[in-house]
Amino acid sequence: LQRMLSMAVEVDRSPTCSSRKIADDIFPFILNIPLRSQREALLNTMESQLLRCRLLELLFQHSCDVPTTSSMSLDKILYFLSHSSVLPQFQDETATWQRWDEMLQYLSLLLMSYQSVKLAFPLAEHLRSSLSDRLDLIVQKAKPRLQDSDDISQLDIHLKMNDFISRMQEALGQPLPLQIEEKLFMLQ
Repeated sequence: LQRMLSMAVEVDRSPTCSSRKIADDIFPFILNIPLRSQREALLNTMESQLLRCRLLELLFQHSCDVPTTSSMSLDKILYFLSHSSVLPQFQDETATWQRWDEMLQYLSLLLMSYQSVKLAFPLAEHLRSSLSDRLDLIVQKAKPRLQDSDDISQLDIHLKMNDFISRMQEALGQPLPLQIEEKLFMLQ
């Protein structure tokens, strides 16, 4: 399945468009996956970083009270950090801290997927080109070009992380478990 999804993203003339279409079709099914281990298995084994990035973006958009219309960027990931909440669909018998842990896991996965996409497709134009057209661009070894919204400061990260930690501590009503502290450190 993962190989087929990866190929489906690439066969279209525009991987960006095809990944959006596929993600829009798959997303409702992800919301209905009952167990965290099953959701993580699907997302962790996804071969297409572009598709995984888009699915995680949809997941976080869905969890925001006020979704953003900006394009995927580091700034948007910080937006999700500040505005997303634990998804109500995923609230089963697991403890509250485990739901926050899952959210942090997906934020880290989104960041890694986005970074992989940026490195694999250094110029945004690559994602609007077919695979055969991209080969010429890749051979030229084009360097990654940051978007304005990818230019975030250490202060931005620090402020958003502190705000997120405060929200989480308020929701949990107890000190953060070690597992969450480790994920917060890795994400930062």
